[in-house]
Parts: sequence; structure tokens; C-alpha cells
Amino acid sequence: MSELALLAEKLDAADELAPLRSRFVLDDVVYLDGNSLGALPAQVPERVADVVRRQWGELRIRSWEESGWWTAPERIGDRIAPLVGAAPGQIVVGDSTSVNVFKALVAAVRMAGDSRDELLVDATTFPTDGYIAESAARLTGRTLRAVTPSEIPSALSGRTAAVLLNHVDYRTGRLHDLPALTAAVHACGALAVWDLCHSAGALPVGLDEHGVDLAVGCTYKYLNGGPGSPAYLYVRGELQPRFDSPLPGWNSHADPFGMSASYAPAPGALRGRVGTPDILSMLALEAALEVWEGVSVAAVRAKSLALTDFFLRCVSAYTEPGRVVSVTPEPHGERGSQIALRCPDAGEVMKRLIDRGVVGDFRHPDILRFGFTPLYVSFAETERAARVLGEVLA
Repeated sequence: MSELALLAEKLDAADELAPLRSRFVLDDVVYLDGNSLGALPAQVPERVADVVRRQWGELRIRSWEESGWWTAPERIGDRIAPLVGAAPGQIVVGDSTSVNVFKALVAAVRMAGDSRDELLVDATTFPTDGYIAESAARLTGRTLRAVTPSEIPSALSGRTAAVLLNHVDYRTGRLHDLPALTAAVHACGALAVWDLCHSAGALPVGLDEHGVDLAVGCTYKYLNGGPGSPAYLYVRGELQPRFDSPLPGWNSHADPFGMSASYAPAPGALRGRVGTPDILSMLALEAALEVWEGVSVAAVRAKSLALTDFFLRCVSAYTEPGRVVSVTPEPHGERGSQIALRCPDAGEVMKRLIDRGVVGDFRHPDILRFGFTPLYVSFAETERAARVLGEVLA
């Protein structure tokens, strides 16, 4: 057994999060793609079966009240809240990330006022965020400017209405400075909208602590909610009375069953709702979130950094110098929970890795992405992944 394999055993023996692996359905594959789709929490199948067979099959329409379907968006939002540093009553679950980005960005522009005529968007963002920002700018009559996160402070002005940023870059794994950038946005009188898709469930976010105005995120990555599980929308409490959704639906009406021809928004986070909640996937998500009971986000972050540090060390030991180059920042304060390696033949290499039982993913044109979910990834798996990578590259 190699020195690094022995070290992995020692690290696993000392890992306080190791018992959490039993809360997931896992196999012999080294699964390093939880930054795209999290593993299946063990309690979800039975819970979904109950939702289908009993709540839907037997109770039917009564389940909206008796099974808590109607209150699910806010109830589940309150379960997500501590994972992103938010107090209860500020997160509503539902719709997709894209739809929530649209709601948040248009509402932010409306709150900023007519005198502010420019939107800023992260130039390195996941493409959909850029598409939505462009549409929101057209809809609200604002101009859109794409700048990198490092350029945001100098790009801000009295014209800026809102800024849409990603907490962690989906391609490189770079962690952006949410506290500093939010403070800079506020200093010019604009609103900050953050996309948390690649950070929630992997590292502390601190939405309330840092005064974030609005935030969105998906739940199928580090939160393990399942494919297509509903996203969430955070609206800071003091902004909720001013939150003017561009998608006012009957579910966000103050009197949803009054069927009024005129719209009156519900109080609080409920304003973020639109239509009928997607109950099956929403309750699967609720069951999945139970794996977080008793888990410290700080401990998750500590293990995330330890795993990614160890992976980089193993990659350096097992691969020929220069064959792959990490594009993920080394400083802990600039790193999310993934490692992205530049590799000229990345697409073919990833196919061969998957054939060997190491599952990551490929991003065009030359990036190998490996996501480390601290709840279930072990140090032994991390060493194995790097060793197999070295063998494939050789």
C-alpha cells in the first residue's frame, strides 16, 4: 500500500463526518460529481413511496392540509435556512433556479428605483444566469454589462440597480468574496443577488450576517434533493414588504382561494411563490434534507478543504508534471468544494475515468471537474480517484 493510501486510511479513521456515509445509497464507484447531482439519501425512497401511495393514493386532496402539502415551500425553506446562514421566514422553495433568478433580479431592479438604469452580471457565470439577466434587462428597460467579479467594485456607480453574482464559479471552483462584494454593492446603493448553486451545502454562506439582499440556489447538488428538485429563493426580511415579483401567481396571493381578479401579495417570503407547488419532488427534497440533522456546516467546510487539499497532493504525486494543471485557486478562502483540472484531452480522459469507476465530469473544452461532497466522500476514495487518474493519463 502506498504512503498516500496509508495516509488516507488515517484521515478516514479521524473523520468525524465519516458516519454520515451510511445515510446515503452508495456503491463501489468513486462518485465525485455531487456538484452536478448529489447521491441518494437512504430515507428518500420510502418517504416518496408514502407520498405516492398514502398521501396521494389514499388521502388525495385532503393531503394539501392533512399532509402539509400547502405549507411545504416555506417549511422546507426553513430547513435550508441554517445551511445558508438565514433566519426562518426568508426562504421559499419552488420553481427552478432560472425562474428564481428572474424573480429576484427583476424584483431587485424594481426596488432600486427608476433612476438606476444598469444591471451588472458576472461575466463568468453559468450561461443561464446570463440569459436571464439579459431578458430581465430588456423587460425593465435597463442596460446590461457583464464584468468579472474582480471588476465589480470599479464597475459600480450611481447607475447600478442590481448585481448578479455566483458565489462559486461552476467551471473553476473559485470562491468569490461574498461579504466584500456585497458591501461594495451596498456602498453604491444597489442590491446584491447571489447564486448559491455551487456553495450551499458545501461551505458557510452567511446570508443574514453579510446583508445579502436576494439569493437563489438549486437543491440537487450538495443538498442531494434529487434530479430536478425545486430551487429556492431568499428574500431578506426587511426587503420582503417591497418585494414585487414579476411572476405574481395565485399561490403568492394574500387570499389564494378568494380567486380575486386583482392581485394582492401575501406577506413575507410567500411572495416568492408562483403556482401550485411540485409536491412529489418537493417532499423528496424534504426527506433528503434530514441527512443534515446534527451536522455542522463548519465541519463540512473543514472536511471539504481537507479533501481538496489531499486530492491535489495525490494528483501531484500520481501524475506526470504538467500533464494536468489545476485551475482552482489554492488559497482556502478562494476555493469552493471542487477541483478543476485543465487537460488537453479532458473529454476522452473523463470517459476512461468513468469506465474505471471514478465519476467526475467534463466541461468544454478542456476541464476535468471533481466535486467533493464531504457528507459521503472519503479520503480513501479521493486517493483512489487521483491514482486512477494517473494511470489513465499514463
